[in-house]
Amino acid sequence: MSKSKSMTRAAASRIQISTVKTSGSGGVTKGSFAARAQSAAAKSSKK
Repeated sequence: MSKSKSMTRAAASRIQISTVKTSGSGGVTKGSFAARAQSAAAKSSKK
């Protein structure tokens, strides 16, 4: 198994932008992968 990497803010931002462009809803819904990525990036940046 490969070593896991922390989610960065830049990676989370790319995920959110892609989600918004493809969904057409104009935002990120609570509990979505993009929302969880943003949460993980925020937690990893605090360490």
